[in-house]
Amino acid sequence: MQAFSNCGLCASGSLLKGRTDFLVARRNMAVLRLSAACVQPLKDKANVFCRSPVHQRLLRLPEVGRSNRVAFSLGSSLCAVPFTQQVGNLSHESLIRRASCLVTDSANTYLSQTTLALVDALTQYAKALHTLIALQKRYITSIGKLTPAEEDSIWQVIIGQRVEVSDRLEESKRFDSNWMNAINICELSAEAAYNSGAEHACTATKTNLQVAQCKVEELRKISKGAEKKLAETKAEEIQRMAEYVSSIDINDLEDIPEAYLRED
Repeated sequence: MQAFSNCGLCASGSLLKGRTDFLVARRNMAVLRLSAACVQPLKDKANVFCRSPVHQRLLRLPEVGRSNRVAFSLGSSLCAVPFTQQVGNLSHESLIRRASCLVTDSANTYLSQTTLALVDALTQYAKALHTLIALQKRYITSIGKLTPAEEDSIWQVIIGQRVEVSDRLEESKRFDSNWMNAINICELSAEAAYNSGAEHACTATKTNLQVAQCKVEELRKISKGAEKKLAETKAEEIQRMAEYVSSIDINDLEDIPEAYLRED
């Protein structure tokens, strides 16, 4: 009896499990059918959208972007003018005017750098001249009062300073050539800006030209003044040497240092 009871329980359990699996399967099928019913309208709408003109235009956007980039790159390489405005607002006149403004900006930068270099070179040249003048005057006042060793020492310093003056003069001439080129470029760029309608750029360039020319002219006057003083000092040295030679005995000329007999 107990065995029959166990078999009955096993059969009941198997039947219950099979019925449960069947119900789960039916529920899953119902869920799948419901999902398919919900997805089908979305697929239909997607197909309609893919065939619509809006979708076709969206698909062409990458091609349009690439073509615009190519056109912009080509225009930039030909015109060399960076611009952000719409293409429809640009004309040949406006592009030329902007290009002339860029030219004046570059010319003003070149003028500024060359002016600074020339002003510094002229300043150093004037300082070297004044140093040489001071050495020459000190030598003039000490003629006949120094030993030969002291004479040689002073003249070594004077010769070294003369080399410094010569180097500074060559440097100023080199920068002066660059500065003159900058002046010519600025004058041409100002004229080009005026002809293209960029009056503001033309006026600014002319103002920079005047300022640079005034500054350089001021330093040139200082340098010319120092050169004049150096020439006067040399003339004074020659006169002082002549007086010294005439005041000593002819037999003592062999004892005169060679530096006294130099005319430069």
